[in-house]
Amino acid sequence: MKEGRRSEVSAATRIKILKSASTAFRKLGYHGATVEQIAAALQMNKGNLYYYFKSKEEILFACHEYSHDRLQELLDNTCRGTAPAEAKLRRLIHAAVHVILDELHGTALLVDLEALTPAHRRAVIQRRDKFDHGMRMIIEEGIATGTFRAGDPKLVGFAMLGAINWIAKWFNPNGPSTSDEIANRFADYLIAGLRPI
Repeated sequence: MKEGRRSEVSAATRIKILKSASTAFRKLGYHGATVEQIAAALQMNKGNLYYYFKSKEEILFACHEYSHDRLQELLDNTCRGTAPAEAKLRRLIHAAVHVILDELHGTALLVDLEALTPAHRRAVIQRRDKFDHGMRMIIEEGIATGTFRAGDPKLVGFAMLGAINWIAKWFNPNGPSTSDEIANRFADYLIAGLRPI
């Protein structure tokens, strides 16, 4: 197998492991899920999994990193655009809901950070704060242009992210609403609360 193809297969396998791990962490909690269960869901043995990740904690950190990479990419693309603040915020809310529900099922946002090593925890908090700051800048832009009513952008951002992050706790993929419908409704509800009265 050529080196480029091997690298693609390795990257794809890593993502499959992260998806399997995130499902296990969501169902059983970080401490309840075992490396054996994560590997078995992929029809892999534990030794094969350790070829890609050295430990369960490293898998958890990689889940965080993967989700934050996706969120940051979405934030960067949104902020580069010339759309009005409301359209930017709608796009960001929609994208965040999809990352949480459709990619790694909220692992990066919901699993207890205390399970990570101090260095990994600091890295995750720094990434989370960067995303929060980006969302806050869009809210500030909307306030400055009069699209959104005056308020504390930091608290508004916390309220929005708290609402979005909690979706993974109650969302049922077999339930009556799709992730797309939920993303649209949440964007409607959250943005409506920002508009001038």
